Amino acid sequence: MKNNEDQAPDLDDLEKILNYEFRDRARLERAVTHRSWAHEQVAPGAEEARRLHNEALEFLGDSVLGLVVADRLCRVYPSSTEGELSRMKHRLVSAPTLAKASVRLNLGDFLRFGRGEEKSGGRRKDALLADVFEAIAGAIFLDGGLMAAASFIERALLEELEQVNPVAAAEADYKTMLQERLQAERKSGPRYTVVETAGPPHKRVFQIELTWDGGSVRAEGRSIKTAEAEAARQALEIMRKK
Repeated sequence: MKNNEDQAPDLDDLEKILNYEFRDRARLERAVTHRSWAHEQVAPGAEEARRLHNEALEFLGDSVLGLVVADRLCRVYPSSTEGELSRMKHRLVSAPTLAKASVRLNLGDFLRFGRGEEKSGGRRKDALLADVFEAIAGAIFLDGGLMAAASFIERALLEELEQVNPVAAAEADYKTMLQERLQAERKSGPRYTVVETAGPPHKRVFQIELTWDGGSVRAEGRSIKTAEAEAARQALEIMRKK
């Protein structure tokens, strides 16, 4: 069902999706209530408004999520370094990852927005979809404890938890760091181009040229992703020396 600003969300359907039955349903209703709705019910900034929306639950859920993911990674990759674990965790708890999980669960359909946020397409915004995921994790933690929250998180992020590994996280991390640095400097994003492919099919080597506003580098790897990650690493090193 798709909720609108004048309707209460269908908590029966939502509990089925979450595979968790709340003892105190007010926690779940608060978890899916955006502050724009709360501020239309009472004066913005009023204490009552803060008790209605999900920002405090989002804050709590962020910490619960970090703990559950860190515990899972330490159990699955006990020999990984702190840096490897941090990169994997960063990827798993990032807004794009949580938004993707929210879409799979159709959480956007249950969000309760004010009229302005509704009209601006809040149900499709990654940041708000990530926020409601965290708020629901926080609500489940308050209602049923850490084991219940961990069960929800590991079930909701099963696809990402199964795909993440130290190598993939490292490859994604250098590219992300480069993108974020260029954005912070108000420069155009990096451009990756395959300039050469060599070797037999079972031992391919790819050469990538990375260009950005201010320089270019070439790097190679056994896969395009590996070569791109190495090029991004070199670019970051060049920037640090400037």
